[in-house]
Amino acid sequence: MRKSLKRFLPKHEAVRENRWLRPFSSTLLHPRLWYLNRHSAAGAVAVGLFCGLIPGPLQMLGAAICCVLLRVNLPLALIITLYSNPLTIVPLYVAAFAIGDVALGSGGSVTLSAPPELAGMDLAGWVGAMIHWMAGLGKPLALGLVLLAAGLSLAGYFLVRGAWRIWLIRQWRARKLTRTPPARGPD
Repeated sequence: MRKSLKRFLPKHEAVRENRWLRPFSSTLLHPRLWYLNRHSAAGAVAVGLFCGLIPGPLQMLGAAICCVLLRVNLPLALIITLYSNPLTIVPLYVAAFAIGDVALGSGGSVTLSAPPELAGMDLAGWVGAMIHWMAGLGKPLALGLVLLAAGLSLAGYFLVRGAWRIWLIRQWRARKLTRTPPARGPD
């Protein structure tokens, strides 16, 4: 499984050669940030799913900081944060609002305002409209984002651990079948 994932992930040489990241190379080139195994992959997915719901353009920065602190795979976590994008952010925030509303026990007393019309806006206008919309949603959105991020993070962690375990068991069984000659019956 590691070989399959490694061909999609960037190499650490890209960080060494990048002039903007060179001052942080001693931290960003730590071997555990680039090594891929079931522990680092599951942790990276959890970090990426959690940090993917950070509002604004700070998702990848948050994921990178968490990866450095937790020593999980950096490139995988950065790629996972891309699940929240301009197409998915509104449904994710609506779900977070609903979760936060239920958790606060508001019972629907706080109304969900319509998301802003983003067509034809530049990036700065889009970010400003989204921030204004999120600020109007208040406590249910803030609590819902934390709860949704934590739930997605836990689900992603255990899903990756389980999938990797199933893959390993299948590989072990296939290897065992190729090593063991078929049993002969009595002649």
